[in-house]
Amino acid sequence: MSTALTWTAIIILFAAGVYFVALMERWSFSGRLDWAGPLHAFLRAFGQEEIRTRRYDTVFYEATPIIFIAVVLLAVAILPFAQGTILLDLGTAALFINAALVYIMVSLIMAGWSANGAYGMIGGWRAMAQLIAYSMAVVMAITAAVMRAESMGMLEVVRSQAPLWNIIYQPVGFLLFYFAVMAMAFLPPFDLPVAEGELAGGAWAEFTGARKILFRLGRLLLVLTLALAVTVFFLGGWLGPWLPDFVWTFIKTALVAASFFWVGRWLPRIRHDHLLEWGWKYAVPAALFNIVQVGIQLLL
Repeated sequence: MSTALTWTAIIILFAAGVYFVALMERWSFSGRLDWAGPLHAFLRAFGQEEIRTRRYDTVFYEATPIIFIAVVLLAVAILPFAQGTILLDLGTAALFINAALVYIMVSLIMAGWSANGAYGMIGGWRAMAQLIAYSMAVVMAITAAVMRAESMGMLEVVRSQAPLWNIIYQPVGFLLFYFAVMAMAFLPPFDLPVAEGELAGGAWAEFTGARKILFRLGRLLLVLTLALAVTVFFLGGWLGPWLPDFVWTFIKTALVAASFFWVGRWLPRIRHDHLLEWGWKYAVPAALFNIVQVGIQLLL
């Protein structure tokens, strides 16, 4: 298949993946598949009246939804969809993805502060506290995958899993990364920054209309991007028999994204302070153990 056709197929699959994530998100709340539901929700939000608070910061209020999506697209750019099919092949890509996603927290704080709303501010600060707590687990899990690949390039990370996927080689690292990225996408039960029942929408509670659409679209892109990151780091990326490389990537990514919502339906929602406690007291030591385990396996 030519490069142009490959990229066309990837773009179509990625767009379908975003709609699939929206479908699964609605299923996680309602318990049924409403195939037209995401489209109806988009049309309702698009026709919603624009409502602003009295004293909002004009620049940040307008820029925050765009920054949110831009940060997610930066992370997508360094993740490979197939062998040799990557937008930015950086030598330090493994570090870049975590550095880019840090700005998710920045955009949520900007959203809460710029709208001048109490619920938004609480949601933004919660996002910052969560990120600080689980970002160490994300970095350490990525470090262990990089140790095995002996490279921070994404293509090498996938190729290193040809003999054995990292989910089997380092299961502790996989579990840590899996639940940490769920928290990074603030999916249930880690949806504390945007809790509907508790904070009426949290960080983006004061956004309506087109701006709310941008936030929701960014959230869908974020979930799909983090599912792709799980696929690349721990599920062998494009590795698989018979089918084209990029098809395997999207099959795995779709299954991971669906599992996020399925797992979120069964896990109990925990308090914010308990989430931070688990992140610091248990996730960080477990991540250190995973690094030591991988180091010993490499030496042997």
